[in-house]
Amino acid sequence: MIYPQFNECRQYHDLSGIWKFQFDPNNQGLNENWMNHFPKSHRFIAVPASWNDQFEDFRDYVDIAWYKTQFHLPWGYKQKKILLRFGSIHYFAQVWLNGSLVGHHEGGNLPFQFDVTSLVRESQNNLVLRVDGALSALSVPPGNVTPHPLDTFQNNTYPSVNFDFFPFCGVQRPVFLLAVPEHGFIDITITSKLLPQDNAQVQLQIQLDSTIATQLDVHLSDLEKEIRTNIFQLPSSTEMVIEVPNAKLWSPESPFLYQLDLRLKQDAITFDHIQLPVGIREIRANSNGLFLNNQRITLKGFGRHEDFPILGRGSNPAVLIKDLSLMKWVGANSFRTSHYPYSEDTMALADKMGFLVIDETPSVGLFFEETGLAARFKLSLDFIKDLIERDKNHPCVFCWSIANEPHSARPNALHYLKEMIAFAKQLDSTRLVSFASFRNYDEEALHFCDLICLNRYLGWYSYPGCLSEASVNLSQDLDSIFKKFQKPILLTEFGADALAGHHAQPPEMFSEEYQSLLIAAYLDLLNTKQYIIGQHIWTLCDFKTAQAIHRIGGLNLKGVFTRDRRPKLAAHLLKKAWNPS
Repeated sequence: MIYPQFNECRQYHDLSGIWKFQFDPNNQGLNENWMNHFPKSHRFIAVPASWNDQFEDFRDYVDIAWYKTQFHLPWGYKQKKILLRFGSIHYFAQVWLNGSLVGHHEGGNLPFQFDVTSLVRESQNNLVLRVDGALSALSVPPGNVTPHPLDTFQNNTYPSVNFDFFPFCGVQRPVFLLAVPEHGFIDITITSKLLPQDNAQVQLQIQLDSTIATQLDVHLSDLEKEIRTNIFQLPSSTEMVIEVPNAKLWSPESPFLYQLDLRLKQDAITFDHIQLPVGIREIRANSNGLFLNNQRITLKGFGRHEDFPILGRGSNPAVLIKDLSLMKWVGANSFRTSHYPYSEDTMALADKMGFLVIDETPSVGLFFEETGLAARFKLSLDFIKDLIERDKNHPCVFCWSIANEPHSARPNALHYLKEMIAFAKQLDSTRLVSFASFRNYDEEALHFCDLICLNRYLGWYSYPGCLSEASVNLSQDLDSIFKKFQKPILLTEFGADALAGHHAQPPEMFSEEYQSLLIAAYLDLLNTKQYIIGQHIWTLCDFKTAQAIHRIGGLNLKGVFTRDRRPKLAAHLLKKAWNPS
């Protein structure tokens, strides 16, 4: 799915703004034909943004609601194919245009689109959405799951979820009206390969609807000059290799991006045009470490959530800039999209700013009870496919994470995790594949991963307040896992809650001092172990959770910055540790 572009051949119109909105707790909208007769008692809502924090009376509501907006077809769209594109709607969406059902989509974090050419009008168009935010034992991620002794659920929460962040609902990323050529580019896959003597190859696979195209022009350039121009007469192969002499490689220290320009022509007239950034780099891992462009690299970074007051999980460019700028200030070079795919704007900015990214699917809190297992497994595979199709051209993505903390004690978990890893490798053989595990050396599915991602909270959930004892046991734990699997290890989560402004001497749990000491103890230990390839703090900023007795104010307070992005002591500690010069 090509991200919207605006040029002489393609246009887009952002439908974001103030929409009409109606909660539907009694599920009466379908019977009352709200898709054609929207309730006069409606509210107004901002799009994109989660609905939970925009009103004073429905914060914990995670069920059904309806949206409506109106638009006119912009000038110049009439002779094009018209698409409606939704960046993210959580969790299940149905879409009507001018009273006709366009389609539906399940899953709250990846884009989907519909061809509405035959339904759209030149004048007033009515777009109506029915959004069901309820999670169940059949959804991914799951919610409202009955606890079982073999699983390690922490779902004694309100709302009831199978994970430790708030289940924000609604239209959370932009909605675009697209005008694209009827016959043009469908998909583009870009990979790169390093060659001897600083040369490289850029490999292209281009999927076309080329029934009228006679020529494909391919141009690759850097900031100063044209690298290569290829002209292909169609029909012909749409797989090609561009040689790049003296290649400028992409890395966190120098995130150089080439410009790829593709034009489809008929009788020398361009009728479709795509521009894409290209970062040339290679990634590999073995028992000796993680290697970017044949150089060993150590990851420093964070887990993070798309979370901000009032916006919930809604996209906001200013918050995105702030978060990635804070990571740069601290000295981070990487992050994981915990625990779902982040916005496409996030990935594009990570390319430009030079962050290495572990790109994670929404399969958080998976459990492997037989009931509903086939449905959850199919959704998990669908989300792996959709994520890779969306983000495969981003140089920042070096690893796909197929799940976070699966509850994998049940016997059939191993088979399903193995199949998910194999499926990701089948779709993309150029990147690493893993998942984040909270279990010990009994997590047999780690045999199939390219690197081992571990979440550890010794000194917090276990050995609370006892940092010296926690360090000894963590060291033994890491050594035993490496001895068994002989693969590089990245600590993808560790940290401690700290209530901003709470201080204690001697340090105690929930104080800023204790959080800093725990993180410092982990860094000291990790820096002594050759097989450790990185350290990801949990988390960048405090974030909202479902209500629970261990969540003060409905917040996870493990951020080294507050929810409104003010630094705690730990942020200054990390800045010194990660920028020793």
